[in-house]
Formats: sequence, structure tokens, C-alpha cells
Amino acid sequence: MTTRKSAPIFAPSRRTALGLIGATLLGPKAALAAGLESAGGRAFGTTWRMVYGGPGEREGLTRRIGAVLAEVDRVFSPWRADSDLSAFNAAPDGVAVADPSLAHVTAAALDIARRSGGAFDPTVGPLVARWGFGPIDAPGGGAPDWRGIRAAGAGIAKGRPDLTLDLCGIAKGWALDRVVELLRGDGVGEALVEIGGEFAAIGTHPEGRDWRVAVEALRVGQPPVAALRLAPGMAVATSGIAAQSYELNGRLYSHIIDPGTGAPAGGALGSVTVAAGDAMTADGWATALCAAGPVLGPEIARAEGVAALFVSAEDAGHRQWTTGAMRELVL
Repeated sequence: MTTRKSAPIFAPSRRTALGLIGATLLGPKAALAAGLESAGGRAFGTTWRMVYGGPGEREGLTRRIGAVLAEVDRVFSPWRADSDLSAFNAAPDGVAVADPSLAHVTAAALDIARRSGGAFDPTVGPLVARWGFGPIDAPGGGAPDWRGIRAAGAGIAKGRPDLTLDLCGIAKGWALDRVVELLRGDGVGEALVEIGGEFAAIGTHPEGRDWRVAVEALRVGQPPVAALRLAPGMAVATSGIAAQSYELNGRLYSHIIDPGTGAPAGGALGSVTVAAGDAMTADGWATALCAAGPVLGPEIARAEGVAALFVSAEDAGHRQWTTGAMRELVL
């Protein structure tokens, strides 16, 4: 399954790696055949979908999920001039923004930046734009420096006027967590929810087993490289260099920027899939480890106890290896 320019969306898809397998396919006919209900829609330039057990379509469920996703877009989209994030990017240094969700996600992004040694950098937006993948144009150059962003309580501030935030590498996971929160509050006890290729599990499949997803191949037409089980309360996200990329003079240019070089991440590493207890954490770490590359990425994952599946392209197909608890999730 494929994953993320108009005002109400984040951007084109930044993920291509996860798909559903077996009877959990999110088409209405397949869902009904498995004794499941289904719902879906569009958000952030991609789609959201879910299958769930229980009695019929809950009143206004699709509409309420759409409202949650629209609010996330209003706060976090760098493509919207009226978003809270864009307002912060346009503000001078020292100006605090008091949106609680923006402050919360920024704090999480800065924590991953610190723990990954800067492999994840939420101030890398101008470089993303320079390579043709984003809208953030910072006057004066906007050289990345995640240490120049401060997040405390309900506010965020920056130490230089040209510093900007780009939270696309973590905010979709936050959006998925908000949908899961809504569903649990609505009494949904069995569901698999997906936004643009990132998944979260509520409870178990109605058959009594864990939900299952597949990690797609790096090349079109090849079978999935792995199947994973998602225990209740688990989320999974994938970051890959093939998604949202272009080829020029025989070189693949990825949307994932290595903050250390200021250039698109390259090399043999094709994708990184991360499992965590919430989608925001999985999303952020998948971005960080993919940017870190095939050598430093696994080192960081092992040091931080991140459950990750690394997949690299080989002449004969692919190679894969795991860190942390990911080994226990591979079927």
C-alpha cells in the first residue's frame, strides 16, 4: 500500500512501506467478510482507513475523525500560511507560541533529536525545500539548528529569527494517536487504524489474534519483505528513501535529508520500520534512523532500545536486520 498542493493538507506522501495482509484488508467487501466494519477518507494528501469490530457504523464516526485530522492539519501543516506552525516560522526570535499540541510534539521532536545525535532535526525544513520536497523558505538561509528551539510547558520559542520548524516527520504519527484516542473514547475495543501507511492497533483482531501488517518491498512487483504482528496498543511507522523521491543523472534524491551532510539520505538503506507504544514515537524514530543511514542508524537504535527493522537493497533483492524487540514482532 502506498502512502503522504493545496491549502488543507500537509504535503505529498512521505512514506511507502506498510500494507495490510490477510483478511484485514481495508476494502469494504474484505472487511465485511471478516466480520469487520470499515471507514476511511482523505487527509494530509494521502488517505486514512480503519477496520473495527463492534456494532455497525457509530454515529458520525467518519465525520468526527475527519474533524480531528483537520485540526491537526490546521496546527501543523507547513503548506498552509494560516497554520500555527507557519505562524511560528514567520515570527521573530524569542517569540513563544502557546498551542499545547504544537508545544508537545515539538518537545517530542527535540527529544528524538537529542537522543539521535541530531539525525532527526525538526529545523531541517529549508534544506528539504532546497532539494525540492517542501515549502519552507527561511529568509537568511535558515541553517538547521535544533538546539536553537526551546519547548517548555505550552510554549515554544527560537533563538534565531530564521529558524523554522518542519514536523512532517513526526506529526502524522501524532494525528494517528489522536484518532486512536477518539476511537477508544467512543468505546471501540477492536480496530486497526492507518494514516498514510502508519498503523495503530486497538485490542486484537476479532479472531482473537494480533493484527498483522506487511512491510512492502523496495522494488515494485516484489513480494513484501516481512510481515509484522501488532499487539494491542502498538503502532508502527516506516520511513523509506524511495517514497517521495526523484532520479537525476542516475542518482536517487530522497525527501529524507541527512542533517549531517545537508543532502538527501543515500546509500543502500531502503527503509526503516519502527514499532512503539504510540504512533508519534514510531514516526519520529523511523525518520531519524532512516536519515542516520545503514551504519549509524542501527547503532542509535540499539543504544536507545528502539524496535526497528532495517531493509537495504541488494543486487539479488534485499537484506534485512532488526534491533530491540522488533525480532519478536516479525512473523
